[in-house]
Amino acid sequence: MSNSGQSTPEQPPNSSGGNVSIGSMSGGSIATGTHGKATSYNVTGTGPDPRHAELLGAIRGLRGALPPTADRSPEDATLDGELADAEAEIEGTGTADPNRLTRLLGGVRSWLGSQAAAAGAIASATAVVQGIAQLLG
Repeated sequence: MSNSGQSTPEQPPNSSGGNVSIGSMSGGSIATGTHGKATSYNVTGTGPDPRHAELLGAIRGLRGALPPTADRSPEDATLDGELADAEAEIEGTGTADPNRLTRLLGGVRSWLGSQAAAAGAIASATAVVQGIAQLLG
């Protein structure tokens, strides 16, 4: 059967039924052809396990209890940076690396030892220490 330029349901006019080649693709969707349909389903992680979620809440609480940025000591700023890194890791992966937790635990303990911190900050720091201790065993 020859095609004289007339359209058929399988082949558009003047089409040779060409090919599509994709060397590499990350994410997204592609559809080809007259009746092509592309559907993309994006799924994120399931979120942190309950212990990491609890630690994440404690980290956020301690960051909120630190003095405002303009009033922070160098120790406050260092601790906030460590807390922010741990927060980002837990948000991104659902967990935190044990080495990071060990460093953070030392950082929080050191900060507590050098502070005449407000009661709210001490309570928040204690929650972080307890959360890390549970995760590290």
